[in-house]
Amino acid sequence: MFTCNKILLAALAAFFCSSGFAEEPVNPSLPTSAEAKSTPDREISPPVEINLSPIVVTATRTEERSFDLPVSIDEVSSEQIHEGQLQAHISESLARVPGIVTQFRGQEAQDVQLSSRGFGARSQFGIRGIRLYADGIPLTMPDGQGQAGSIDLSAARSIEVMRGPFSALYGNSSGGVLQVFTADGPAEPTASASITTGSYNTHREMVKFGDTMGAANYIADYSHLTSDGYRQHSYLKNDHFNAKVGIQLDNDNHLTLVANYLDEPLAQDPQGLTKANWRINPTQVVNSSNTFNTRVIRDNRQVGAKLEHDFDSDNTLSLLFYGGNRDNTQYQSIGSNAAGTAITTTKFILPTSSTSGGVAEINRDFYGTDLRFTHKGQLLGGAYSFSLGSNYDRMKDRRTGYDNFIAVLGTPAGNVTCGSGIICGVKGTLRRNEDDQAWDFDQYAQAEWAPQSQWSLVAGLRHSDVHIISTDYYLSNGNDGGSVSFAKTTPVVGVVFKVTPLLNLYANAGKGFETPTLVEMAYKPGVGTFNFGLQPATSNNYEAGAKAYIGTSTRATLAVFRTDTSNEIVVANSFNGRATYQNASGTTRDGVEMSVDTEFFDGFAAYISYAYVDATYSSPFCSGFVTASSAVCAAKNAPATPTAWVQQGKLLPGTYRQTGYGEVSWKYAPAGFSTALEAHAMDKVYVDDKNYTTAPGFSVVSWRGSLAQNIGHWITSEFVRVDNLFDRNYVSSVKIADNNGQYFESGSNRSWLLGLNASYRF
Repeated sequence: MFTCNKILLAALAAFFCSSGFAEEPVNPSLPTSAEAKSTPDREISPPVEINLSPIVVTATRTEERSFDLPVSIDEVSSEQIHEGQLQAHISESLARVPGIVTQFRGQEAQDVQLSSRGFGARSQFGIRGIRLYADGIPLTMPDGQGQAGSIDLSAARSIEVMRGPFSALYGNSSGGVLQVFTADGPAEPTASASITTGSYNTHREMVKFGDTMGAANYIADYSHLTSDGYRQHSYLKNDHFNAKVGIQLDNDNHLTLVANYLDEPLAQDPQGLTKANWRINPTQVVNSSNTFNTRVIRDNRQVGAKLEHDFDSDNTLSLLFYGGNRDNTQYQSIGSNAAGTAITTTKFILPTSSTSGGVAEINRDFYGTDLRFTHKGQLLGGAYSFSLGSNYDRMKDRRTGYDNFIAVLGTPAGNVTCGSGIICGVKGTLRRNEDDQAWDFDQYAQAEWAPQSQWSLVAGLRHSDVHIISTDYYLSNGNDGGSVSFAKTTPVVGVVFKVTPLLNLYANAGKGFETPTLVEMAYKPGVGTFNFGLQPATSNNYEAGAKAYIGTSTRATLAVFRTDTSNEIVVANSFNGRATYQNASGTTRDGVEMSVDTEFFDGFAAYISYAYVDATYSSPFCSGFVTASSAVCAAKNAPATPTAWVQQGKLLPGTYRQTGYGEVSWKYAPAGFSTALEAHAMDKVYVDDKNYTTAPGFSVVSWRGSLAQNIGHWITSEFVRVDNLFDRNYVSSVKIADNNGQYFESGSNRSWLLGLNASYRF
């Protein structure tokens, strides 16, 4: 049960106890490997000279100070995204946001892990439970699955991260909202280039150019990234292009065009390790990774256009169109040995025609539109605004599955060996052939009113209709096609009480709605057919908090929240790279988030954030391959077997009870020098529903330092970064409910980056 004492004790322990996070002891014998609109982050406001919060747009879809909103929302600034960073993954700069867990897996085959207050923690790959946007264009599909790999950071102005009930106003699967904004083109023609090199043969090159020409401005960048990765079999290569054009057509109309392209010809997948193997050698991989050459090949293309029309200063119409295509081919290690367990040698059983193969190909077309009207005015002496809108999004997947081997010599079914008449890790016989579609048609309304100077109210309502259909063309094993529809109305309401100009109290509440994604429905537990039995998760969300300024240069936030979810979607089983999902009966998440951002004297500054989440199953459910009607699930006191009941009170796997981030920085402006120490800590985390196995907690420290020079038309800078300064052995991310026991993905040992940047203004 959630109590204030429990929260306060957890917070005090994290802030004041050096051993507040459980860490894995270091083993010395372990082997080691060699812009909406551009606004300042802070403003000065009389009568007290203080650094104020940034302007954000995600919460209300209009520009507002985050300090005045009844929501938990943070902005990651351009400096925090770019300074001393590789700029290749969103996980680099999001660890500072309380309540957000973001972890780079050490490979890009499965994307980063990203969760908000536990939403999205179940994801085996891709992003679920959190809505992703880039310049207003959805990166989350209508089924609720998003891809962060296509996000470009080279020209990013800011990242806004919203948690809590108001996320539901963005539709299905909104446990949180993450929105990236690209900078506008510079006032003068500017060319930039950078070269970054580092550990594990990591290399990234980037070029960028931007300008303003009369009523138009533009910015475009291209980057190339290669890396061998910390672990074996984790090589990565990709190319990324991003462009944005803004055109002021006339006094009343503004057009924004964006384009993004990602080409990733190879991202090797080292898969997870058992705990014993991770401790012995965290860089190793299981044999099946090499046997089947597990990897992903993908590319993503998308374009968008947004037209904003001002009828007058109080009435605006916004129209957005977007579309794109994504190709994704994944080579998995599907198969088993004679005992039916994980592949630990090159021997395996040839799959039968009832399986869907170890190579999954998806060719996706997607498009959508959003129309929104915004009005501002006065009501009973107080300012108000409201927005009315509707969106339509559609995706179509051409999905095929193939064997991940070819029997060159016609080897009969049975216990066979790769290389002995069998070529493994290649596309073989067709085993699956279907069209999968998802689309939504939503309507939403949002209003804000300040009836008095000390009070403001914000409320919203969204109705979501989500439709999923699968058409099966592989009929030799029966017709697995079908369709299903989900609908939900999600209201939210929030209030702010301005106690003083320096202290705001707020509270909000709302409902949430999360449908299963096409990938989560792709396989039914125990068989390879489409799982139409998955139901959407629904939630009731509550939050209360405070935002304050202390003195002239310190900002502090505190939020306490609770989420009650029904039909929580959880991992039923994960086996050799393939995950299946099911509904649990109910879950509860209680937690607290806090942050303090302060500037001292002579260029010194500090930032600290902390989050505590107690995420538990509120009622029992039967986990694993079996269905609720089977004999083992008929009795809640069944033995503790892989198909037994999960009892009430067990923690949700993949959710970290405590997370923390701290940073101390110093800038010496006359020399263009800056440096910072960063500390990131994570509590232990359970990897299975029954809480049998944990990944140990950890804390890692990083250091960065940079120099900048401004000579004539040239601006140059250099930086050095060292991650995991004390060379800890830790688990950076986990695979939930892995049937092989390969839950653990290793974080890298001590590593370094060296970067050179140059810009020329013509």
